[in-house]
Amino acid sequence: MPLHRFFTPKGMYSPKDKVAIAAAVTNVYGMLPRFYVVVLFIELEPESFFVGGETTGNFLRIGAEHYARNFSNDKAKREFMDRYERALEPFTKSRGIDWEVQINDADRTLWNENGMAPPMPGTEEEKIWKRENRAVSAAEMEVLKSQDKK
Repeated sequence: MPLHRFFTPKGMYSPKDKVAIAAAVTNVYGMLPRFYVVVLFIELEPESFFVGGETTGNFLRIGAEHYARNFSNDKAKREFMDRYERALEPFTKSRGIDWEVQINDADRTLWNENGMAPPMPGTEEEKIWKRENRAVSAAEMEVLKSQDKK
């Protein structure tokens, strides 16, 4: 799962903006089941948001963790960052907001969905999770696989 935490000063983004941002972030991960992508907005009061020791109303901090996929090399990392920045540009640079993005690759063996280890990338099981847009139990997986063969 990619988990994205947007730390913002209170009121930086409207509810409509948040929907659009969540959609833009989710669309960056076209190869994944959409339900893997989680976007959280954590709004902070101005007296609780500091950059360089000063309060700010114009700074966005994004922290993300990748479990479903990890980057294989530095080139892939930079390509992803470029794609991510393009997706966020209407909500950051275009609005004159200062921002920082940091993404960590995490150990996929320490990730479960509904108590299950998600299927490995590119497998038939992952394709079913993507199609169903939800975690699918082993028992249901067998039923869905048999239906697919008909």
